[in-house]
Amino acid sequence: MFEGGLYPYWIVIFLMMTGLYVVISRDNLVKKVIGLNIFQVSVIMFYVAMGKVRGGTAPIEAEGFTIYSNPLPHVLMLTAIVVGVATTALALSLVVRINEAYATIEEDEIRELEREEEA
Repeated sequence: MFEGGLYPYWIVIFLMMTGLYVVISRDNLVKKVIGLNIFQVSVIMFYVAMGKVRGGTAPIEAEGFTIYSNPLPHVLMLTAIVVGVATTALALSLVVRINEAYATIEEDEIRELEREEEA
């Protein structure tokens, strides 16, 4: 799938910059979590693209195959996907608790409420 030269790396750069932009520019906490997920997908795609070798096959010894792809990045990214799902679930549960405590999920409104409580 990723045998198109630099094409997958351009997708990685686009997704990474999009995720970073969403995290920095949005005040909504759910949108920040989505931005972090987009950023995570770009990192996972980067590792999978690096692990693919053109003309390579799965590292199973068979006649006629001499070039093998490295399975380690793919296995590590499976672990990263599981950790990412758990982290996303935790982040969204924290957003729910913040919404219960402050009745908003907008970062600037939460900061304003915190300032009012301190004063």
